[in-house]
Amino acid sequence: MKLSIVMPCLNEALTLPVCIGRAKELLATHLIDGEVLISDNGSTDGSQKIAASLGARVVHCPRRGYGAALQYGIQQAKGKFIIMGDCDDSYHFDEAYPMLEKLEEGYDICMGTRLKGKIMPGAMPALNQLLGNPLLTFVGRLFFNIATSDFHCGLRAFRRDKVMAIGLVTTGMEWASEMVIKSRLNGLRMTEVPVILYKDGRNRPPHLRRWHDGWRHLRFMLLHAPNWLFVYPGTALVATALILGVLLIRGQVQIGSANLGVHSLLTMAFMAIVGIQVIYAGLFINLYAHLIGLLPITSKFIERLKKFSLEKFLLAFAGVGLIGLGIFIGNFWGWYSQGYPALDIYVTMRQVVPALTLMTISVQGVFNCFMFSILFLKTRNTESTVIKDSLE
Repeated sequence: MKLSIVMPCLNEALTLPVCIGRAKELLATHLIDGEVLISDNGSTDGSQKIAASLGARVVHCPRRGYGAALQYGIQQAKGKFIIMGDCDDSYHFDEAYPMLEKLEEGYDICMGTRLKGKIMPGAMPALNQLLGNPLLTFVGRLFFNIATSDFHCGLRAFRRDKVMAIGLVTTGMEWASEMVIKSRLNGLRMTEVPVILYKDGRNRPPHLRRWHDGWRHLRFMLLHAPNWLFVYPGTALVATALILGVLLIRGQVQIGSANLGVHSLLTMAFMAIVGIQVIYAGLFINLYAHLIGLLPITSKFIERLKKFSLEKFLLAFAGVGLIGLGIFIGNFWGWYSQGYPALDIYVTMRQVVPALTLMTISVQGVFNCFMFSILFLKTRNTESTVIKDSLE
């Protein structure tokens, strides 16, 4: 079978007939060997009987959730290609043939884009259209370098085997983000075509919960982008602390009407320590995500890991600690040799604070390097075995 048109369904008795009719029209007009598959998610309004009476194949998803219904429907589908969309008549399936043509050209996924197509009056709330969808799309493009202009369009076409192979696991609305992100991370060929979003035919509010589901999408993207969540913010903290810290060691720094002195130097030390620990958290999560298969293992990732050597890093951090210890002992010896006089904090702090900071960074580095090495211990996890074998 060439094509399965999959629709998740939860109490859509009002709009289901017209959606099935449009899907069957697509198959008939273009002489496509295909099926209309309704993945029911526990409807109580008779949607299942309506769908079956109209010639659609109905499967019953045992788990609630938009993503769960779609994933189950894709698993049960018989077609080589899948076109998915909601059964609220917001997308017209009889207009989806250009998406199928893109798959026949060799693409793995074809996204619909409402932002390059047309949004009919009343089809999308103004806040979603002007803020929510553009913002989430921008974040997705920034984090994952994905060229699609509409991250969350509900009308999509793809090769069933390719999407089944990328390991989609979410069950809610964030499934839409997961599919795009994991497709990109796994190197699937993606394209997009303009589509029209129509005002849905429901006589009730949609299942979508704007803020709740928006946060779930954003959270999912952040958890799959540990560099943006941890490494880059941590690096910004360290860079800021380093630049201002070096200037403050030399003397006061004036920024506008603010005079920064030794107390600001202490703040910079705190920022550096926190920033470095945030970077370590990002590195741990990055490695762990690859070990458990959350992120795909690439040759580039393996090459980066090969550069890690516990012994070399331990020596480097020991050197950093010794520099800090040397500065601290030098200051203490000077104080001792003068008979413990009252200290001039404006002089002493500029030496002691950097010394203690270097010693703290050294301790952080030593213990975090051991923690990093622990993640490489032999386990039964398949992904971690692949990494370890590549490093040996």
